Amino acid sequence: MKIMVASDIHGSAHYCRMLLEAFNASQADRLVLLGDILYHGPRNDLPKEYGPKAVIEMLGPYKNKIYGVRGNCDTEVDQMVLPFPIMADYGLLSIEGKTLYATHGHVFHPDHLPPMQEGDALLYGHTHLLRAERVMAEGIGQITVLNPGSVSIPKGGNPATYGILEKGVFSILTFEGDVVAQIGL
Repeated sequence: MKIMVASDIHGSAHYCRMLLEAFNASQADRLVLLGDILYHGPRNDLPKEYGPKAVIEMLGPYKNKIYGVRGNCDTEVDQMVLPFPIMADYGLLSIEGKTLYATHGHVFHPDHLPPMQEGDALLYGHTHLLRAERVMAEGIGQITVLNPGSVSIPKGGNPATYGILEKGVFSILTFEGDVVAQIGL
């Protein structure tokens, strides 16, 4: 199974369009959205081509391929207009014998871990900073920490990015197709 992972669209019709073009080209089976789908948030500038209604229309046809979790900018109103669930604070994915804990990152993150076991992976967004590394978690052991970065408002000098998980390898890519980080699970 091939899975695309993205976070922090923040209502950008421009980057949502690019994400869906990359999703179609990748032939991924599922799209995991790690929150902050429609609203840009009061701390962020408006992203390029800000258009939450257009984002709703674009994502609608993919409703049966999307797994979503709630970001700190997502509300019940957003859920009312999106045709797929987004209100869960986290989701568990079991892929190729590995457990991935998918969350936005504003509640659970590397400094406040959910219940995990050694060998699990934390998949989160929120910071707009890409990350793919193994860390030693106190009381747990080694885990893998994955953040695909931000689709629309990257920070820390990073480009706009998304992730692909395939055959036990998590890759973070730019929309130009460059791999900027990669790690085996």
